[in-house]
Amino acid sequence: MKSKTIKSILRKKLQHWLKHVDDENVRKIIEDNAICTGGSIASMLLGEKVSDYDFYFKTKESATAVAEYYVKKFIANPPPRFKGRPLPIRVMSENGRVKIMIKSAGIVSEAGEEEYQYFETLQGQEDAEEYVESATKALEDKDEEGSEKEKYRVIFMSTNAITLSNRIQVVIRFYGQVDEIHENYDFVHCTCSWDAKTGYLTLPKPALESMLAKDLQYKGGSKYPLCSIIRTRKFLKREWNCNAGQYVKMAWDLNSFDLSDVEVLEDQMVGVDAAYFREVLELLKERQGKGVKTVDGTYLMQVIDKVFN
Repeated sequence: MKSKTIKSILRKKLQHWLKHVDDENVRKIIEDNAICTGGSIASMLLGEKVSDYDFYFKTKESATAVAEYYVKKFIANPPPRFKGRPLPIRVMSENGRVKIMIKSAGIVSEAGEEEYQYFETLQGQEDAEEYVESATKALEDKDEEGSEKEKYRVIFMSTNAITLSNRIQVVIRFYGQVDEIHENYDFVHCTCSWDAKTGYLTLPKPALESMLAKDLQYKGGSKYPLCSIIRTRKFLKREWNCNAGQYVKMAWDLNSFDLSDVEVLEDQMVGVDAAYFREVLELLKERQGKGVKTVDGTYLMQVIDKVFN
Protein backbone atom coordinates (compact mmCIF):
# COMPACT_ATOMS: atom_id res chain seq x y z
CA MET A 1 0.00 0.00 0.00
CA LYS A 2 1.31 3.46 -0.90
CA SER A 3 2.06 6.05 1.79
CA LYS A 4 -0.54 8.42 0.31
CA THR A 5 -3.22 5.76 0.71
CA ILE A 6 -2.13 4.99 4.27
CA LYS A 7 -2.36 8.66 5.24
CA SER A 8 -5.83 8.88 3.73
CA ILE A 9 -7.02 5.77 5.60
CA LEU A 10 -5.65 7.04 8.92
CA ARG A 11 -7.17 10.49 8.43
CA LYS A 12 -10.59 9.01 7.64
CA LYS A 13 -10.34 6.63 10.61
CA LEU A 14 -9.50 9.50 12.95
CA GLN A 15 -12.34 11.65 11.61
CA HIS A 16 -14.84 8.81 12.00
CA TRP A 17 -13.66 8.22 15.56
CA LEU A 18 -13.90 11.93 16.43
CA LYS A 19 -17.50 12.08 15.19
CA HIS A 20 -18.36 9.78 18.08
CA VAL A 21 -16.52 11.79 20.77
CA ASP A 22 -19.23 13.96 22.31
CA ASP A 23 -16.95 16.16 24.42
CA GLU A 24 -15.61 19.04 22.30
CA ASN A 25 -12.58 19.55 24.53
CA VAL A 26 -11.58 15.87 24.36
CA ARG A 27 -12.15 15.89 20.61
CA LYS A 28 -9.73 18.82 20.27
CA ILE A 29 -7.19 17.09 22.53
CA ILE A 30 -7.25 14.00 20.32
CA GLU A 31 -6.91 16.04 17.13
CA ASP A 32 -3.89 17.92 18.46
CA ASN A 33 -2.11 15.15 20.36
CA ALA A 34 -2.86 11.75 18.84
CA ILE A 35 -0.09 9.70 17.25
CA CYS A 36 -0.84 6.43 15.47
CA THR A 37 2.09 4.04 15.60
CA GLY A 38 2.76 0.34 15.97
CA GLY A 39 1.60 -2.63 13.98
CA SER A 40 -1.27 -1.06 12.00
CA ILE A 41 0.97 0.90 9.64
CA ALA A 42 3.22 -2.13 9.19
CA SER A 43 0.15 -4.23 8.33
CA MET A 44 -0.99 -1.73 5.70
CA LEU A 45 2.46 -1.56 4.14
CA LEU A 46 2.50 -5.37 3.94
CA GLY A 47 -1.03 -5.53 2.53
CA GLU A 48 -2.35 -7.31 5.61
CA LYS A 49 -5.59 -6.71 7.48
CA VAL A 50 -5.30 -4.23 10.34
CA SER A 51 -6.45 -5.72 13.65
CA ASP A 52 -6.53 -2.35 15.41
CA TYR A 53 -5.10 1.16 15.32
CA ASP A 54 -2.94 2.06 18.31
CA PHE A 55 -3.14 5.73 19.30
CA TYR A 56 -0.76 7.36 21.77
CA PHE A 57 -0.66 10.96 22.99
CA LYS A 58 2.00 13.65 23.09
CA THR A 59 1.54 14.73 26.72
CA LYS A 60 0.62 13.24 30.07
CA GLU A 61 -2.28 15.69 30.30
CA SER A 62 -3.77 14.61 26.97
CA ALA A 63 -3.39 10.89 27.77
CA THR A 64 -5.05 11.47 31.15
CA ALA A 65 -7.93 13.48 29.66
CA VAL A 66 -8.76 10.85 27.04
CA ALA A 67 -8.51 8.01 29.57
CA GLU A 68 -10.79 9.84 32.02
CA TYR A 69 -13.30 10.51 29.25
CA TYR A 70 -13.66 6.81 28.39
CA VAL A 71 -13.65 5.62 32.00
CA LYS A 72 -16.51 8.04 32.74
CA LYS A 73 -18.38 6.88 29.64
CA PHE A 74 -18.02 3.25 30.69
CA ILE A 75 -19.17 3.92 34.25
CA ALA A 76 -22.11 6.08 33.10
CA ASN A 77 -23.34 3.48 30.63
CA PRO A 78 -21.95 0.06 31.56
CA PRO A 79 -22.90 -3.19 29.81
CA PRO A 80 -26.18 -4.66 31.15
CA ARG A 81 -24.54 -7.23 33.42
CA PHE A 82 -22.62 -4.45 35.22
CA LYS A 83 -25.62 -2.18 35.83
CA GLY A 84 -26.55 -1.68 39.46
CA ARG A 85 -23.10 -2.77 40.58
CA PRO A 86 -20.24 -0.55 41.74
CA LEU A 87 -17.46 -0.10 39.19
CA PRO A 88 -14.29 0.85 41.11
CA ILE A 89 -12.39 2.18 38.09
CA ARG A 90 -10.34 5.38 38.05
CA VAL A 91 -7.47 7.01 36.24
CA MET A 92 -4.31 7.67 38.22
CA SER A 93 -1.15 9.60 37.49
CA GLU A 94 1.89 8.75 39.55
CA ASN A 95 5.65 8.68 39.02
CA GLY A 96 5.14 10.20 35.58
CA ARG A 97 2.88 7.35 34.51
CA VAL A 98 -0.81 7.38 33.58
CA LYS A 99 -2.70 4.20 34.41
CA ILE A 100 -6.20 2.87 34.93
CA MET A 101 -6.82 1.33 38.32
CA ILE A 102 -9.40 -1.47 38.23
CA LYS A 103 -9.88 -2.75 41.75
CA SER A 104 -9.00 -6.41 42.29
CA ALA A 105 -9.27 -7.54 38.68
CA GLY A 106 -6.87 -5.38 36.71
CA ILE A 107 -8.95 -5.74 33.55
CA VAL A 108 -12.61 -5.22 32.67
CA SER A 109 -14.48 -5.98 29.46
CA GLU A 110 -17.84 -5.56 27.81
CA ALA A 111 -18.16 -9.34 27.68
CA GLY A 112 -18.57 -9.59 31.44
CA GLU A 113 -17.54 -11.99 34.14
CA GLU A 114 -17.97 -15.37 32.46
CA GLU A 115 -15.79 -14.47 29.49
CA TYR A 116 -13.66 -12.43 31.86
CA GLN A 117 -12.94 -15.46 34.01
CA TYR A 118 -12.06 -17.45 30.90
CA PHE A 119 -9.75 -14.66 29.84
CA GLU A 120 -7.95 -14.69 33.18
CA THR A 121 -7.38 -18.44 33.18
CA LEU A 122 -6.39 -19.23 29.61
CA GLN A 123 -4.23 -22.32 29.50
CA GLY A 124 -1.72 -20.92 27.04
CA GLN A 125 -3.51 -21.50 23.73
CA GLU A 126 -3.52 -17.78 23.00
CA ASP A 127 -1.99 -14.73 24.59
CA ALA A 128 -4.08 -11.79 25.76
CA GLU A 129 -3.39 -9.76 22.65
CA GLU A 130 -4.74 -12.55 20.44
CA TYR A 131 -7.78 -12.93 22.69
CA VAL A 132 -8.58 -9.21 22.48
CA GLU A 133 -8.15 -9.35 18.69
CA SER A 134 -10.61 -12.23 18.37
CA ALA A 135 -13.08 -10.69 20.83
CA THR A 136 -12.90 -7.36 19.01
CA LYS A 137 -13.47 -9.06 15.65
CA ALA A 138 -16.56 -10.82 16.99
CA LEU A 139 -17.97 -7.51 18.19
CA GLU A 140 -17.09 -5.86 14.87
CA ASP A 141 -18.91 -8.59 12.96
CA LYS A 142 -22.02 -7.99 15.06
CA ASP A 143 -21.79 -4.24 14.42
CA GLU A 144 -21.43 -4.80 10.68
CA GLU A 145 -24.56 -6.95 10.74
CA GLY A 146 -26.59 -3.93 11.81
CA SER A 147 -26.13 -3.67 15.55
CA GLU A 148 -27.32 -0.36 16.96
CA LYS A 149 -24.67 -0.35 19.65
CA GLU A 150 -22.64 2.80 20.07
CA LYS A 151 -19.61 3.12 17.84
CA TYR A 152 -16.20 3.44 19.49
CA ARG A 153 -17.50 2.26 22.84
CA VAL A 154 -15.25 0.72 25.46
CA ILE A 155 -15.05 -3.04 25.09
CA PHE A 156 -11.92 -3.71 27.14
CA MET A 157 -9.83 -1.85 29.70
CA SER A 158 -6.54 -2.71 31.36
CA THR A 159 -3.95 -0.77 33.32
CA ASN A 160 -2.19 0.28 30.14
CA ALA A 161 -4.82 0.71 27.46
CA ILE A 162 -8.47 1.08 26.47
CA THR A 163 -9.76 -0.97 23.56
CA LEU A 164 -12.70 0.57 21.72
CA SER A 165 -15.02 -1.09 19.24
CA ASN A 166 -14.32 -0.25 15.59
CA ARG A 167 -10.66 -1.20 15.98
CA ILE A 168 -9.24 1.67 18.02
CA GLN A 169 -6.87 1.14 20.94
CA VAL A 170 -6.05 4.09 23.21
CA VAL A 171 -2.65 3.43 24.77
CA ILE A 172 -1.87 5.41 27.93
CA ARG A 173 1.14 3.50 29.26
CA PHE A 174 3.51 5.76 27.32
CA TYR A 175 3.19 9.30 26.01
CA GLY A 176 5.39 11.94 24.40
CA GLN A 177 6.78 12.72 20.97
CA VAL A 178 7.27 9.82 18.57
CA ASP A 179 10.91 9.27 19.48
CA GLU A 180 10.03 9.19 23.19
CA ILE A 181 7.26 6.65 22.62
CA HIS A 182 9.53 4.47 20.50
CA GLU A 183 12.14 4.38 23.27
CA ASN A 184 9.75 1.91 24.90
CA TYR A 185 9.19 -0.18 21.76
CA ASP A 186 10.75 -3.55 21.26
CA PHE A 187 10.77 -4.29 17.53
CA VAL A 188 12.01 -2.03 14.75
CA HIS A 189 9.24 -2.78 12.24
CA CYS A 190 6.64 -1.18 14.53
CA THR A 191 8.27 2.27 14.50
CA CYS A 192 6.37 3.80 11.58
CA SER A 193 4.08 6.60 12.76
CA TRP A 194 1.43 9.13 11.74
CA ASP A 195 0.84 12.49 13.44
CA ALA A 196 -2.87 13.38 13.62
CA LYS A 197 -2.26 17.13 13.77
CA THR A 198 0.24 17.47 10.92
CA GLY A 199 -0.81 14.43 8.88
CA TYR A 200 2.86 13.52 8.53
CA LEU A 201 3.65 9.84 7.97
CA THR A 202 7.09 8.65 9.09
CA LEU A 203 8.50 5.47 7.54
CA PRO A 204 11.98 4.81 8.96
CA LYS A 205 14.30 2.88 6.64
CA PRO A 206 15.19 0.19 9.25
CA ALA A 207 11.47 -0.49 9.78
CA LEU A 208 10.88 -0.93 6.06
CA GLU A 209 13.89 -3.23 5.70
CA SER A 210 12.67 -5.36 8.61
CA MET A 211 9.21 -5.67 7.07
CA LEU A 212 10.46 -6.51 3.59
CA ALA A 213 12.63 -9.31 4.96
CA LYS A 214 10.07 -10.33 7.62
CA ASP A 215 13.04 -10.27 9.96
CA LEU A 216 12.40 -9.37 13.61
CA GLN A 217 14.93 -6.85 14.87
CA TYR A 218 14.92 -6.10 18.60
CA LYS A 219 15.73 -2.44 19.28
CA GLY A 220 17.18 -2.97 22.74
CA GLY A 221 16.29 -1.05 25.85
CA SER A 222 12.67 -2.22 26.00
CA LYS A 223 10.96 -1.78 29.36
CA TYR A 224 9.32 -5.19 28.87
CA PRO A 225 11.92 -7.64 27.52
CA LEU A 226 10.07 -10.63 29.00
CA CYS A 227 7.00 -9.73 26.99
CA SER A 228 9.15 -9.09 23.93
CA ILE A 229 10.36 -12.68 24.14
CA ILE A 230 6.77 -13.91 24.46
CA ARG A 231 5.64 -11.69 21.57
CA THR A 232 8.07 -13.36 19.17
CA ARG A 233 5.74 -16.39 19.18
CA LYS A 234 3.10 -14.38 17.36
CA PHE A 235 5.47 -13.29 14.62
CA LEU A 236 6.98 -16.73 14.17
CA LYS A 237 3.46 -18.05 13.52
CA ARG A 238 3.24 -15.44 10.76
CA GLU A 239 6.45 -16.78 9.21
CA TRP A 240 8.75 -14.02 10.39
CA ASN A 241 12.34 -14.85 11.32
CA CYS A 242 14.09 -14.05 14.59
CA ASN A 243 17.77 -14.88 14.77
CA ALA A 244 19.56 -16.03 17.92
CA GLY A 245 21.25 -12.66 18.34
CA GLN A 246 17.91 -10.95 18.90
CA TYR A 247 17.10 -13.39 21.71
CA VAL A 248 20.46 -12.68 23.32
CA LYS A 249 19.66 -8.94 23.22
CA MET A 250 16.28 -9.55 24.85
CA ALA A 251 17.83 -11.82 27.47
CA TRP A 252 20.46 -9.18 28.20
CA ASP A 253 17.82 -6.53 28.83
CA LEU A 254 15.79 -8.95 30.94
CA ASN A 255 18.86 -9.60 33.09
CA SER A 256 18.64 -6.05 34.45
CA PHE A 257 15.27 -6.81 36.10
CA ASP A 258 14.91 -8.57 39.45
CA LEU A 259 12.21 -11.10 38.64
CA SER A 260 12.35 -12.44 42.20
CA ASP A 261 10.43 -9.27 43.15
CA VAL A 262 6.73 -10.04 42.59
CA GLU A 263 5.94 -6.43 41.64
CA VAL A 264 8.71 -6.39 39.02
CA LEU A 265 7.56 -9.74 37.66
CA GLU A 266 3.98 -8.49 37.49
CA ASP A 267 5.01 -5.34 35.64
CA GLN A 268 6.97 -7.42 33.13
CA MET A 269 3.94 -9.60 32.51
CA VAL A 270 1.63 -6.62 32.16
CA GLY A 271 3.82 -5.22 29.39
CA VAL A 272 1.60 -6.73 26.69
CA ASP A 273 -1.35 -7.35 29.00
CA ALA A 274 -0.53 -11.05 29.13
CA ALA A 275 -3.58 -11.77 31.26
CA TYR A 276 -3.22 -15.53 31.23
CA PHE A 277 -0.30 -14.98 33.63
CA ARG A 278 -2.68 -13.47 36.16
CA GLU A 279 -3.35 -16.82 37.81
CA VAL A 280 0.40 -17.31 38.24
CA LEU A 281 0.72 -13.88 39.83
CA GLU A 282 -2.23 -14.45 42.15
CA LEU A 283 -0.66 -17.66 43.44
CA LEU A 284 2.67 -15.88 43.98
CA LYS A 285 0.95 -13.02 45.81
CA GLU A 286 -0.97 -15.49 47.96
CA ARG A 287 2.33 -17.02 49.00
CA GLN A 288 3.80 -13.56 49.55
CA GLY A 289 0.91 -12.82 51.92
CA LYS A 290 2.10 -15.75 54.03
CA GLY A 291 5.43 -14.04 54.60
CA VAL A 292 7.46 -15.18 51.59
CA LYS A 293 8.68 -11.86 50.20
CA THR A 294 10.54 -12.99 47.08
CA VAL A 295 9.75 -15.36 44.23
CA ASP A 296 11.30 -18.78 44.72
CA GLY A 297 12.42 -20.28 41.40
CA THR A 298 11.41 -23.83 42.24
CA TYR A 299 7.95 -22.74 43.36
CA LEU A 300 7.53 -20.55 40.27
CA MET A 301 8.32 -23.51 37.98
CA GLN A 302 5.71 -25.62 39.80
CA VAL A 303 3.09 -22.87 39.51
CA ILE A 304 3.75 -22.35 35.79
CA ASP A 305 3.50 -26.09 35.12
CA LYS A 306 0.24 -26.21 37.06
CA VAL A 307 -1.30 -23.29 35.17
CA PHE A 308 -0.06 -24.02 31.65
CA ASN A 309 -0.04 -27.82 31.47
